Amino acid sequence: MRRDEFMMDDPAEIEAFMHQASFGFLGTVGEDGIPRVTPLNFVYANQAFYFHGSRMGEKMEHLRRTPAVCFTVADEYSLIPSYYSDPVLACPATAYFKSVTAVGEAVLVDDLEEKALAMEALMRKLQPEGGYATIDAQDPKYAKRLKGVAVIKLVPHRLSAKFKFGQNLTPERLESIAQALESRDQEQDRETAKLMRKYFTGSH
Repeated sequence: MRRDEFMMDDPAEIEAFMHQASFGFLGTVGEDGIPRVTPLNFVYANQAFYFHGSRMGEKMEHLRRTPAVCFTVADEYSLIPSYYSDPVLACPATAYFKSVTAVGEAVLVDDLEEKALAMEALMRKLQPEGGYATIDAQDPKYAKRLKGVAVIKLVPHRLSAKFKFGQNLTPERLESIAQALESRDQEQDRETAKLMRKYFTGSH
């Protein structure tokens, strides 16, 4: 069942998450109608998702045959144990996360300048410390490589986001769980508690 309180419609929040995340899952459909999900790195630039890879393989066969795709990015922040809310029942156990799903048509980028911009944006995301020559379509070191690599562009026809951080809780229960996460202090627990308080509307 769709929970509207978890839907995120703030473009700035959605874009910030997509710039932060680096890994997603591309859904394609083969000739036999069987779907395939491919995990891959991505970059979001100029309101489009870009991926790269080999020009050959099952994924590319799918895209050439059926360019309609679905792409999902997700990050699980914290697992919420049932006993944070109930000493006996398992039902309250859940996870808090962010996810974005885009639907549209994937196209193969042929323009070398656009390829270079996409690959440079991806490198800045995955290797922000530098340590490489800037990817430039005019640089002879990169010209042949840019021609050989497949760069796929997805401009979403539809984009939806779900940020689940306890927005359906009462203020008292939300604060209790947030404090429990801060005490546990594993991985992203403190960030989760911060986001719980940030996204809570107080309308429940």
